[in-house]
Amino acid sequence: MATKTSKSSKKKSTKTKAKKKTTTPVQVSPSPFSDALRVEDGFTLADLDPRATPAFDGKKDEGKAALAAADDELDTLQEKLYASSKAGGRNRVLLVVQGMDTSGKGGIMRHVVGAVDPQGVELTAFKAPTAEERSNPFLWRIRKALPDPGMIGVFDRSHYEDVLIVRVHDLVPPAQWRRRYATINTFEEKLVEDGVTVIKVMMHISPEEQKARLGERLERPDKYWKFNPGDLDEREHWPAYQEAYQALLERCSPAHAPWFVVPADRKWYARLAVQQLLLEHLRGLDLSWPEADFDVAAAQERLASS
Repeated sequence: MATKTSKSSKKKSTKTKAKKKTTTPVQVSPSPFSDALRVEDGFTLADLDPRATPAFDGKKDEGKAALAAADDELDTLQEKLYASSKAGGRNRVLLVVQGMDTSGKGGIMRHVVGAVDPQGVELTAFKAPTAEERSNPFLWRIRKALPDPGMIGVFDRSHYEDVLIVRVHDLVPPAQWRRRYATINTFEEKLVEDGVTVIKVMMHISPEEQKARLGERLERPDKYWKFNPGDLDEREHWPAYQEAYQALLERCSPAHAPWFVVPADRKWYARLAVQQLLLEHLRGLDLSWPEADFDVAAAQERLASS
C-alpha cells in the first residue's frame, strides 16, 4: 500500500520569509558527497563502515551546524524548481530512501525534506501492497506516485522492495524477481529522459546500532508507538537482506541513476549526507527564476497609482 502525502495543496510553509536572501553554498568538504557515496563497480556493502563520515571531517556539533546552515540554499533551490514548472519546465526530483528498520528514514523526512516548503514536496510511504496493487504489475503503484514537474518527490521505501522483501521471504518465484532488475533499470532510464533527477539513497546501518535503537524504543514509553514486533522478525533475516541489497546495488546503479550508500549509524551524519546529496543534484540542474510573462513596468505603475 502506498501512503501518499501530497503537499502541493497545503498552505505555504509558515516559515518566516520576509525577504528572499541570496545564499552561498555551504562548503562542507572539498570532496562532494555524490562522489564519496556513489556506488561504483566493485563496491562491497560489507566493507563500508556504518559509522564512517565520508566527505566530512567534522564532529557532531559541526555536522548539525552544517545541516542548519544549508537550509536556506536548499529552500531557495526547491522554490526555483517549483517556479520553473510554472513557466513550462519539466524538471523534477525523485529522492528514493531505502534502508533496514530504524536506519533513519523518518529522520530524513523530518530534518531534510521537512526543511523545504511543503508546497513543492510529494511524499509517498510504501507499505505492503494492497489486493489491487498486487493485481497489477509491480511498478503500477510506483508510476502513480511519481512527482509532477517542479516537485520534489520522496519515496519512503520504493519499487526496490520488489527485489528485497520478495526475495528474502520467497514471495514470488526467483525467476520473477530476477527479471525485475532489468525492468527497474529501463523504468529509471525513461524517467531520466523525461526530466526526472533520480537520487537513490540506501541508509546503511549496523546490526548493533539497530539493536540499540530498537532497545531504546522498548525502554521509553514515548517510543512504544514506534516499535513494531515485526521488526524483530525481519532482524532475523539480516544476512539475507544484506545479500539482497548487495545484489541491487550491483545491478541497478547505472550512471544515469546511481545508488548512494550513506553510513547511518551516526544520525547527524546521515541527515547531513542526504541533504548534501539533494543540494548537489539541485545545483546541477542550474535552475533560474522564470522571466516575467507580463509588463513589469506597467504593473508597477498601476500599483503605484492604486
